[in-house]
Amino acid sequence: MKKEIGILVLMSAVLFSGCGSDRGSGSTQGASESPSNQVTAQPEQETHAKLIEASENEKVKLYAIKETKNVIEGVTLDIDGSQKDFDWEIADTGTKPQVFYTDLTGDGKEEAVITINTGRGTDLNTYDIHVINAGDLSEIKVQNYKETVADQIETHVTKNEDGNLAIKVKAQGKYYEFSYAADPGLEVQDKLNFGGTVIYELENQKIISRIGGSVGTSPIYVCGFHITYKFDSSKNEFIADQIKVEP
Repeated sequence: MKKEIGILVLMSAVLFSGCGSDRGSGSTQGASESPSNQVTAQPEQETHAKLIEASENEKVKLYAIKETKNVIEGVTLDIDGSQKDFDWEIADTGTKPQVFYTDLTGDGKEEAVITINTGRGTDLNTYDIHVINAGDLSEIKVQNYKETVADQIETHVTKNEDGNLAIKVKAQGKYYEFSYAADPGLEVQDKLNFGGTVIYELENQKIISRIGGSVGTSPIYVCGFHITYKFDSSKNEFIADQIKVEP
């Protein structure tokens, strides 16, 4: 009888030890694997990228790729989850880029629009504009102000005997004439200069640019040009549609 009791005690001890070992093994496996963490983990670059600016509805976001003290070199543009890198530079002018999400082409689909201040100072205020197709993230060209001036604007400047400047402008077949009371000692060229003021804005789902026409080495602005752009589907480009001249 004692022998049978001893055998039973020994078997119980072995079974208890085996069960404890199984529970310990299961606990260790659960701690080493975390399926939920694997699903939500994101790449370190994406997590820590610096957000520069976003559209009002946050469908479009602009991130910095590399940032030094005074300039951002390269950006990542995120449009509703799709991303693409661009080699745009953003200087520290004190003015942040503006980001929009609106239909400019008239096809019922929004485009991402980014305006970047490229220069700011005394008699200087210049911007770049970028329009991005939200479908394939390709950039749609906006006609450069230099092309618009070369193709559609003619100017002529002369100095009268009284020292005033006589300014003549032809834009899209319309003529404008006005005078400007300049310093008698001012040396002027025979045409207006452009490039010191180039500002892009959006009005009623259209691109608007305001460029200044100036005289003299240190620019003296004598008139402004208000340009409205339209989308040319055959060229896949925004071109100047209307030009107004304001003394």
